[in-house]
Amino acid sequence: MGKNKKIAVVALSGGVDSSVTALLLKQKGYRVIGLTGKMVNSQSAEIICQNAKNVAEKLEIEHHVLDVTKKFQKLVIDYFENSYKNGQTPNPCIVCNEFIKWGEIFDYAINELNADIFATGHYADIRFNDGYYKLYPAKDEHKDQLYFLYRLGQKELSKTVFPLYEYEKEQVRQIAYDYDLPPKSSKESQDICFIQKPNTTKKYLTEKFGNMSGDFIEIPTGKKLGTHTGHYQYTIGQRKGIGIAAPYPLYVIDIDSEKNIVYLGKREDDFKTKLAIKNLNFSYPIAEKTFDANVKIRYNMNAKKAKITIIEDFAEIEFYEPVNSITPGQAGVIYDINDGHLIGGGVVI
Repeated sequence: MGKNKKIAVVALSGGVDSSVTALLLKQKGYRVIGLTGKMVNSQSAEIICQNAKNVAEKLEIEHHVLDVTKKFQKLVIDYFENSYKNGQTPNPCIVCNEFIKWGEIFDYAINELNADIFATGHYADIRFNDGYYKLYPAKDEHKDQLYFLYRLGQKELSKTVFPLYEYEKEQVRQIAYDYDLPPKSSKESQDICFIQKPNTTKKYLTEKFGNMSGDFIEIPTGKKLGTHTGHYQYTIGQRKGIGIAAPYPLYVIDIDSEKNIVYLGKREDDFKTKLAIKNLNFSYPIAEKTFDANVKIRYNMNAKKAKITIIEDFAEIEFYEPVNSITPGQAGVIYDINDGHLIGGGVVI
């Protein structure tokens, strides 16, 4: 009997979401296998692997650890560092999802562990609609994880399930508590898994690049307002931590990485209506080259209506109302204007 069960491989991090995902699939009758990607060689990575192993033992499921440290260094950490060096603000989770979770780990699950399905603890809903697999928002409206999944295509979506899509986060915590799943009181995953507290992104980058004295310049006067110790310490739209006294609140408006200049201005200087994205990826084939959609240019904003014009591997996005903090390196993600499903996205240039 057990031999004929369908195999579900769960990307197991040892956190609440992936632990409950494994539990739910086991309850549905799958033969569940936990697969943990070891991203970096550090004590915190060892703890993640151990936590995942503890969960697997508790659930009485098979568990594997896949060492992806070399690929993670090259494709995620190097990209992260180079983006800041070039005056951009990267999104390492999106890159990790494409190349590591649905790259190395997904391939290992399907090809080596013979998975029928691959599951993670993301909050998103996959539906087969009009001949294609499409990503829809999860029930918990506070957890839009479609933004981080826009690089996935039909190959990945056809084999992926997200059991948590129908749950609110608090319900998931309750399930973990009811089944005594470690670590049920754990905090949310950190944004950047390879920078552990108390270290910060700023400290990490300063250690990497050292101090580079440069100027703060005011837009539009061109006046020098002061100096900073490295453009990589700032991101467009930033207000806190600039450390310059002025008669009005200062915001980072632009960054020139080659000249190591950080341009500052008023809040209204930060609003624009147009941007372009490159490295396009669509979840399914798109027929129209011009259409209206909702767009996010960062994870924690409300999607805004915009006109999309696709030109080969670029898309021009023109918002109907100005938006603030258009930041090169971040993702511009496109959602269907009617039902909110994910269409695709690209990298803001």
